[in-house]
Amino acid sequence: MNDAAGYFGHDQLFATILNGSSDAYALLYRPECDSANVEVLSGTMAAVSHLENIPDCRRPDVSGGAEKELLAVVPYRQITERGFECVDDRDPLSVMAISATSRISKDALIEAIADTEIELIGGHFDREDDKYAETALQIIQDEIGTGAGANFVLKRSYVASIANFSRTKVLSLYRRLLAQSAGAYWVFLVDVGDRVFIGATPERHVSLENGIATMNPISGTYRYPPSGPSVEGVLGFLSDNKESEELFMVVDEELKMMGRVCGEGATLRGPYLKPMARLAHTEYLISGSTSLPPWRILRETLFAPTITGSPLENACRVIKKYEPEGRGYYSGLIALFGRDPAGNETMDSAILIRTADINKHGTLRLSTGATLVRDSVPQSEAAETLVKAAGMLNALGALEDQAGSSAANTDHAGVLAQIARDPRVIHALRGRNDAISAYWQSSSSQRHRPHPMLEGRKVLVLDAEDTFTAMICHQLSSFGLNVTVVSATASFEPAGFDLIVLGPGPGDPNDDTDARVISLQKAVQKLLLEGRPFLAIGLSHQILCRQLGLQVSRKQRPNQGTQKQIDLFGEAVRVGFYNTYSASCPTSTVKLSQDVQAYLSRDPLSDEVHAMHGPSFMSFQFHPESILTLHGDRILGEAAATLIS
Repeated sequence: MNDAAGYFGHDQLFATILNGSSDAYALLYRPECDSANVEVLSGTMAAVSHLENIPDCRRPDVSGGAEKELLAVVPYRQITERGFECVDDRDPLSVMAISATSRISKDALIEAIADTEIELIGGHFDREDDKYAETALQIIQDEIGTGAGANFVLKRSYVASIANFSRTKVLSLYRRLLAQSAGAYWVFLVDVGDRVFIGATPERHVSLENGIATMNPISGTYRYPPSGPSVEGVLGFLSDNKESEELFMVVDEELKMMGRVCGEGATLRGPYLKPMARLAHTEYLISGSTSLPPWRILRETLFAPTITGSPLENACRVIKKYEPEGRGYYSGLIALFGRDPAGNETMDSAILIRTADINKHGTLRLSTGATLVRDSVPQSEAAETLVKAAGMLNALGALEDQAGSSAANTDHAGVLAQIARDPRVIHALRGRNDAISAYWQSSSSQRHRPHPMLEGRKVLVLDAEDTFTAMICHQLSSFGLNVTVVSATASFEPAGFDLIVLGPGPGDPNDDTDARVISLQKAVQKLLLEGRPFLAIGLSHQILCRQLGLQVSRKQRPNQGTQKQIDLFGEAVRVGFYNTYSASCPTSTVKLSQDVQAYLSRDPLSDEVHAMHGPSFMSFQFHPESILTLHGDRILGEAAATLIS
């Protein structure tokens, strides 16, 4: 490998790219790995159908200790590998088998590439502000408001043609992005032959190093005012409940994903401020040990909820419904595969946002999105998409007459980095963790606390299409329980299990055409009839309430991603809700038979039922596994012990 710390002329590989004689190539600036240098890669391209085919693209002459072997550009349509819906726009999964690598210093690369004028023709958003806001409102009312999910990301795209398109203009655009790359996780240029991807993405997708997988949920947006960031402005941002709820919801969703990747679950670190040139985000890191190969880790984490929504399966349905043109590579990922000196597989990947997709004719598409939650203001979300696109639009020279363009040459990111060290800001960041579960902030070894009444006992969990199930299973396993998971729509035999857990899920509990609802109704009837101990959570709690004669109706204001303090059978607890439907009852008991009744935890003002406890069952409307439930592991463990004893 050539360090090429000085002149580009000392680096033959970069010289071939600069003079246009290289075919497929990539320039990667990954400051968390090497803040001084840009990686230069070249190789041959191939298209594969599935992520599991990526390793097949390795060159046969590459040794087992190669630091970098493959580079993959993964379109959104690969979400079908998870069995989820999407518009199939037929964009390929492209893989570069790397044949040559080198490095060149970032400063030398900027000096070597000419700053060529870039003229855009016909630049416009495919959804203008009013149309975007109209669609956003429809999603808030018709999807979030009906229980389809907690949050969804709606994209729009800036489309233009680059006049006299050439490799020189592509390299010049990359140069400009590199020069204003504050806060980026990757700044990259990948030329796959018939299209070019150029981006400065702030967000890691997932990485693998020394057997540790790491994800990096980023959400909440502080838009710098014209005067620049300030301590007061940051403190106001950190105290905004909408911003914190938005982040907590995506953390919950990525913890679900990591629950599928990491055998003992994952651990949460943060939050941190993520400074960018024109805005800042808040972020966490989620890490855990894994034995899965890189391609499998990618498949299990398709795609980040920060750019899709949650729960993920319903988010995909909503995206398909409201984005009929398809997503292309927006919200997909770019991944670099290799090995460490010991021969262990490594991977680093970034989310394809803040990225221009340019075809061979020079037609450019830059997609951005905003996260819609129940409290979103549609016009503000439209404005946020422009702020997110501003870095690329400025590099393209398309922000001359738009607010915020003056930020290009101002070191707002540096100012924010200083603000992040202010004791008041540190205190506000740390204070966010006071409101969430300590369980997920602990290591897996600290979480493993076998319960004398539960260790070795068997639990069957019915999965109702919410991957919160993975988090529930980790909590149950930490008590020493042996956990088995089956689909809620699969037939099951409760004999041989000490406890049945009916899991949460999206949707309407009154929809008797939904296969999950039908199956859960039958399961509840069977378990009640046989007197077998069971615990019902979320959707399953609502179905149990219906079975016991309680009214279950849609709430006027959804509880998606809401934390509340409730009275749980005499104990004040802070718990997390993700529900649009709720059961109600005017009394605190429900008669099950002549001499038997169930006890209800309910809101005395609204009559909403938070939990139930009967002779052989308990149920929770809230999610004990969520980070929004402070002592959810204890609540879940005590419920399991009570039912099994």
